[in-house]
Amino acid sequence: MLRPKQLYELLKEAASQWSNDKSLKLGAALSYYTVFSLPPLLLIVIATAAFAFDEEAARGQIVAQFQGFIGKENAAFIETMIEQKAAAPERGLVATAIGLIVLLLGASGVFGELQDSLNTVWNVKPKPGAGLRHMIRTRLLSFSLILTIGFLLLVSLVLSAALAAFGAYLNRLWPGPPVINYLLQAGNVLLSFALITALFAMLFKILPDARIAWRDVWLGASVTAVLFTAGKFLLGLYLGTSDVASAYGAAGSLIILLLWIYYSSQILFFGAEFTRAYANRYGSRITPAAYAEPISEGGSKKAA
Repeated sequence: MLRPKQLYELLKEAASQWSNDKSLKLGAALSYYTVFSLPPLLLIVIATAAFAFDEEAARGQIVAQFQGFIGKENAAFIETMIEQKAAAPERGLVATAIGLIVLLLGASGVFGELQDSLNTVWNVKPKPGAGLRHMIRTRLLSFSLILTIGFLLLVSLVLSAALAAFGAYLNRLWPGPPVINYLLQAGNVLLSFALITALFAMLFKILPDARIAWRDVWLGASVTAVLFTAGKFLLGLYLGTSDVASAYGAAGSLIILLLWIYYSSQILFFGAEFTRAYANRYGSRITPAAYAEPISEGGSKKAA
């Protein structure tokens, strides 16, 4: 258990390294890649969840999540984007296969950029000569993470449906004050927090070219999820009281989406810096993977 002074020192070091690693610049690049990768990524995630659940329900859950992030009006932009991408006309077998490959490559592009960014944060890089092998590994990891996101969406759908059914059953047994509804809402918040934590943990553990113990990952992912949840609330207040979208006219929803992605990337990078600081001070230490090496000390990075 971290003492308050230890937590303060870790947050201070994370903030310092977050600034040294030029995270604002990394976030801008990641936001650019994410906007172009988002439509195919969402389609694959929905299709993965639809194997065991209704596709409309999966799509509705995605849109509902974005409503919580960027507001109902701006989330309609996401819904339209998914529908237009899914409504592509049927083609021949060869064209369909080519389209599927392009879809997968497009969806995985953002994870390649995210891997490079996390490598910068954790001070590692692939060894010279590992180009093709590293590229293949990155794509395979990207595909596995896409499937993982689809699985987490499926878990969210199943558990949310189970909570709703359980709440309806309890309301029939004990009609009256809406205490049960409040408890169910709290359950949904905890469920959302747990899934976000799991997603951050997967990104920190799997994506960078580095070794780190799971116990260090879970603490860092939990801190990142807390910051993400708090920031989501504050960003929602800002977007709800400001006039950002209308200032950009028809592109307003896209600007809001870019703003949210950019904010999320900064939280992710700060969480990665916190995870690195904790692992190197109190945990197992972060070391390069077998096919990677430390980044040379030419700049302001501290040795791992």
